[in-house]
Amino acid sequence: MPVSTAEIPSSRLSVPGGHVLTLNGGSSSIKFAVFDAGESLRRSVGGAVERVGLADAFLRASMPGRPDERRPLPAAGLDQAVEGLFDWLDGIGALRRISAVGHRIVHGGPSHTDPRVITPGLLADLRAATPFAPVHLPSEIRLIEALARRLPGVPQFACFDTAFHRDLSSVARFLPIPRRYRESGIRRYGFHGLSYDFLLGEVGRLAGADAARGRVVLAHLGSGASMAAVRDGRCVDTTMGLTPAGGLVMGTRTGDLDPGVLIHIAKAEGLTADQLEDLVTRRSGLLGVSETSPDMRDLLARQATDPRAADAVELFCYQARKWVGALSAALGGLDTLVFSGGIGEGAPEVRSRVCDGLEFLGVRLDSAANDANAPLISATAGPVTVRVIPTDEELMIARTVFRVAGAGPPAP
Repeated sequence: MPVSTAEIPSSRLSVPGGHVLTLNGGSSSIKFAVFDAGESLRRSVGGAVERVGLADAFLRASMPGRPDERRPLPAAGLDQAVEGLFDWLDGIGALRRISAVGHRIVHGGPSHTDPRVITPGLLADLRAATPFAPVHLPSEIRLIEALARRLPGVPQFACFDTAFHRDLSSVARFLPIPRRYRESGIRRYGFHGLSYDFLLGEVGRLAGADAARGRVVLAHLGSGASMAAVRDGRCVDTTMGLTPAGGLVMGTRTGDLDPGVLIHIAKAEGLTADQLEDLVTRRSGLLGVSETSPDMRDLLARQATDPRAADAVELFCYQARKWVGALSAALGGLDTLVFSGGIGEGAPEVRSRVCDGLEFLGVRLDSAANDANAPLISATAGPVTVRVIPTDEELMIARTVFRVAGAGPPAP
């Protein structure tokens, strides 16, 4: 079952002091938050290090009752970004108050989906699972190790992004390769599960339990992008597969690709497996097509004058539209479509272009509401409800940490 979105009563907390730092290391950002426990969880600090690895990387942060803060971290790679974040948290006095840390872990391999305390044994398993998520797991492991050095003795917890998809049917899990490979864990896993768990809970809160049990397509569109088809509160299918490189075209990742393309390129250019991995995960996607940027904001700004940027935007919207149709077919129809993630929440043009042509499914947008990034953007007369819901993976991580800590950490 997906992790419950119910609030954790503070009376059950066994985290000393009740202050939890959450870290959500993505492919181009590190989102963070500090949560305090009272009657319910309260976010006292929140923000992100964005555009990690680019020349204009920066840290943004907000705290109740104080002006939002933004500071540059020029050309910050991951290690510099992490140290810059920790120094900033230390400077505002937040780091010393932390009594537990929760991490979004993209992939636990075939053995781990349930949230648990991070032990040396689990860390070894995560290193072994790196081939399943080569873009994410190394940086997530580095975050864990950096925290252990900075906050020795503070418990850290792993919250797995694959948990939401654990009930995929056998047919949805199977990959069309020799059956023996499944025994080594090669199958469809699905990702962005913390986001999907939160979004589904929000659909229920906003529209009622019947809507959350209906035929729902959740679209998490950001630098990493995927969609999930949900019916009766369970994931039926999802776009990503064995690794987070599959499915939709993404910022630097190809998404689904004819394997013959890689065979041809490998033979023609004499590429090794590591070089192919780099091509597929770091040099393709929107960056590869545009030859300028993996960031949709940059591409939308340039598309009128740069045909390469225009091609990248068009490809993204076209593929997203196809996937909505495919997942709706898996569901037997569509009742609710949810946009989330950096692109899904903040790019009205992308949402409009994705939905253009989905009228046959009942998708009709209110253009004024869409342009305003309103929470509800579907036309009143349309049979499909279309929502924009800001995701909150950090809150899901905090809820999970307090739940696991309240019940006592699992055995190593």
